[in-house]
Amino acid sequence: MSSRTLKLAVIGTAAGAFSGLLGVGGGSVMVPLLIVWLGYGEREATGTSMMAIVVIAAVGVVLYGAYGKVDPPNAALVGLPAIAGAIAGTALQQRIPERAISLLFALLLIAIAVELIIP
Repeated sequence: MSSRTLKLAVIGTAAGAFSGLLGVGGGSVMVPLLIVWLGYGEREATGTSMMAIVVIAAVGVVLYGAYGKVDPPNAALVGLPAIAGAIAGTALQQRIPERAISLLFALLLIAIAVELIIP
């Protein structure tokens, strides 16, 4: 197994574990690791993460559903408008410099961390 393949497997395992445990994994785990460990650009890391999330989310929803922890009506109320957000966000991301994307992402993670620590 090549070093690159091993790193991808570790990234996927970490993203899946965080996704199942905390409901996060793609953006907060996978994207930074793809950039730092494998030299992906912001856009490639984001796109790769989004594709992987499809698989991770499908497995997660089946497992959480088996535990009776899925609320389909509210999931639809969140998920359907999120489609428009994903379209708009993807279009916007293609128009701003990758460095700005990195800084915005870092600021978002910091703001979330502060909010979690100091409610």
